[in-house]
Amino acid sequence: MSSYAGQGMDAKPRLLVVKGSFSVMGGAERDILRNLPFLKQLFTIQVATLDVVSELELLCQELKFPLLKPNRYWEVPKDPLSIIRDSATDSSLKFWKEIEGLDEAILESDMIHIISGDGSLSIIDLIPKSIPIHLHLLEPHRGLHEDVLHRKINGKPKRNLTLTKALLSKARKRDISMIKKLSSREKSSISGNSKYTVSRIKEIYDIEAGLLWPSISFDEFSSEPQNDEKENFDEISKPYIVNIGRASWAKGTWETISMLENTGLSMAHVGGGSSEEINQLISHAKSCNVTVWFAPRLTQNELSGLLRGARASVSMAHGEPFGLTPIEAFSIGTPALFVNEGGFTDTITDSENGRLIDRSDTKEWVHALEQSSDIKIRKKWAESGKERIKSLNLTCDMHADRIFQIFEKF
Repeated sequence: MSSYAGQGMDAKPRLLVVKGSFSVMGGAERDILRNLPFLKQLFTIQVATLDVVSELELLCQELKFPLLKPNRYWEVPKDPLSIIRDSATDSSLKFWKEIEGLDEAILESDMIHIISGDGSLSIIDLIPKSIPIHLHLLEPHRGLHEDVLHRKINGKPKRNLTLTKALLSKARKRDISMIKKLSSREKSSISGNSKYTVSRIKEIYDIEAGLLWPSISFDEFSSEPQNDEKENFDEISKPYIVNIGRASWAKGTWETISMLENTGLSMAHVGGGSSEEINQLISHAKSCNVTVWFAPRLTQNELSGLLRGARASVSMAHGEPFGLTPIEAFSIGTPALFVNEGGFTDTITDSENGRLIDRSDTKEWVHALEQSSDIKIRKKWAESGKERIKSLNLTCDMHADRIFQIFEKF
């Protein structure tokens, strides 16, 4: 390994940013993309992944970052037998080994910054103990440690939950062993992305993790409409709320539609989902007399415009680890109405910058939706929301600086 100290006083430390899969392009992936330009100010950057989306490829070309990827992209094994056998860990490791130049990039790195998710953790087996590792553990593996991913879109178990838990015991023990093994390395650091996630890491792995907040860019989510921002969406009836996240029980999509019954509000859903589950949601929405528009993948300006025109941004997600959607709503100035669970409690203070509402309190959800139409309340929540972003210092500059501070501790 090349020594950072030997590079000269003006040299930047070399950071290898690792994320197993970008294909979902959810909040975690967007957060990485928005922070890479700011990490460049402090580090010499290389990026490694097992699959590539166009957004990542174009950004790396623009920033002149080496992008390390396999010749054939890895796909997460999703069949039940592969899940039980934890095949994803072994198959992803095989793909990491196939990436040309990855071994050299690892050996030349002064720190490796791994963002958790499908396929990410297996790369640890390729990293010598002399090289510092920081793991941004966005959430403990939910499929192994919770049952929300083992429920159908309507909340009913996909199969017997007791049996499912038993079948996953080997994979669960392996996950715990991997995280504990990393934590015990001399040159390692683990951070959660919210106070809630930090508490879950302690609960599941018995590890004291640090805290590395995600970030928000006011350039992306501006309180003022941009010149090329799309303002009108003919596909959705007004007034409407926006619900963000891949359709699933974990994201509370079904429950959000149920809550909207008899409110006269439509729902714009951003994040897609399987065709089978989308069809079930369409049928459920009809039974609730709720109009739902399932948006295609939106550009940043389209998403901003959709949020700006909404009555509120709403989520009833189960145990969301952080949730970028509240702070994105704060930045735009759209009311944030979220379930009183998980990482949402880190950013929302009830009735000050939005609403935190108990899942089952339908009456209060309807009241909050009515509040969201009040111009004075919207303005108050928007101003307080931006103050909350500032108080937590959720800027991209600070996110990069926090990672640099982690590096300096090694």
